[in-house]
Amino acid sequence: MKSGQAEIAETSKGIKKRGLMSRKIAIFEFILRIIAFFNTISSAILMATTNETLPFFTQFIRFHADYNDLPALTFFVVANAVVSGYLILTLPLAFVHIVKNKTENSRILLIILDVAMVGLLASGAASAADIVYLAHNGNNNTNWFAVCQQFNSFCERISGSLIGSFIAVVLLILLIILSAIAISRRH
Repeated sequence: MKSGQAEIAETSKGIKKRGLMSRKIAIFEFILRIIAFFNTISSAILMATTNETLPFFTQFIRFHADYNDLPALTFFVVANAVVSGYLILTLPLAFVHIVKNKTENSRILLIILDVAMVGLLASGAASAADIVYLAHNGNNNTNWFAVCQQFNSFCERISGSLIGSFIAVVLLILLIILSAIAISRRH
């Protein structure tokens, strides 16, 4: 009889230990979602408010650089806005993971949606990275000149926006890994 009670005590300690670890993972996931949200929303706002006008010979002829002149940068803004909206909408579900232990189905759903958001955000960031590369270095074969020598402020802002978006991609990948670890620890 005593050995049966000892096994039950050891089993309950193991369950409590797994529950505590699962709660720590859920808290870390919640924090990562908040950080990723601020990265994506700030990247979208920074890119959407980026423009610069330079005079050319006279004050009547001006060159203007704006993010919506290039479809890749517009896609970048939309992708970041969609992912930031998704992240803010998943915060209540992430909070439920902190409170409740038995949330396997919602974690699976979040993994699937997180993977979709990583794909969207990475494709938006990659398309914008191509434009940023061309803006900094140009392309002699297509007569695309490096415009960052003239539009310095514009290039600094779009580069900073791009860095924030790639950080959010890494954070979303970490969220997927953490959710997978939390699910695997239950079995």
